[in-house]
Amino acid sequence: MKRVGETLRELRNRRHLLIREVAASVNMDQTLLSKIERDERLPTVEQVKSLSKFYKTDGNDILLAYLSDKVLMELKDQPLALQAIQIAEEKIQKSQVNKKK
Repeated sequence: MKRVGETLRELRNRRHLLIREVAASVNMDQTLLSKIERDERLPTVEQVKSLSKFYKTDGNDILLAYLSDKVLMELKDQPLALQAIQIAEEKIQKSQVNKKK
């Protein structure tokens, strides 16, 4: 799976847009957007939503890339990361089942 910055950069390049055009359209500093596209900085959830709306995507690809990057940033140096993710997955599944009841 691609990182969120790579995903955003590809969307911009496919539309032949300059970074300053996108940044201005979503009311974001172009330096910040550049860092996000280079995966030097994670966007906020609000920025992800704004960029998804701008690119007229359903947002799932960008949001999934963002969420996976966020998990990676938090856990990448932890020796028990994979086990923690598996436990978190079980907790999420249980939580979703409980919400349906």
